[in-house]
Amino acid sequence: MTMIIGLTGGIASGKSTVSEMLKKRGIPVIDADLIAREVVEVGKKAYTEIVNAFGKEILNEDLTINRARLGSIVFQNEDKREKLNSIVHPEVRLEMKRRQEQLISEGAKAVVLDIPLLFESNLKHLVDKVIVVYTGEKNQLERLMKRNNFSKKEALSRINAQMPLKEKVKFADAVINNDGTLEETEQQLENILMNWGIG
Repeated sequence: MTMIIGLTGGIASGKSTVSEMLKKRGIPVIDADLIAREVVEVGKKAYTEIVNAFGKEILNEDLTINRARLGSIVFQNEDKREKLNSIVHPEVRLEMKRRQEQLISEGAKAVVLDIPLLFESNLKHLVDKVIVVYTGEKNQLERLMKRNNFSKKEALSRINAQMPLKEKVKFADAVINNDGTLEETEQQLENILMNWGIG
């Protein structure tokens, strides 16, 4: 039986770092964010629906979607964000399922689904276990401002659009506290995998 592990956290909590550590161990990771970029490429079904819903002003000159422009629209408007999600999420789920089945048929011992909004989108039923990557609020804010060159206000609006990390921790089967060194993060991951028999 392949164990399906959900990997989640908050924006700038260090989830990508943990994702890379899993890949280095040979555990395949299916990344919802990467797939979300693929399903909105020019000509794909979700792309057409997004342009119809939000208009051509969200496009770059080469007709690709300007993610920053679209992001600034949906992060300030709950209805528009839900509209976008209702277009993109079903397509992402289909593709994730297809890749997961492929990996299971190839005999993978474990498959990781890297889903930032695992709890917000009620997708816990898709996985056997959940790892939450946690960082303190101050760290999260500082990392996001530095990483994306956001003002404090912009960074907070992104953070507040997600369920607080403190809440996510309550639903986790395991938590990695990413406030320390990379070595400490790696050691926590190692311990979790050993406990689950896939170390």
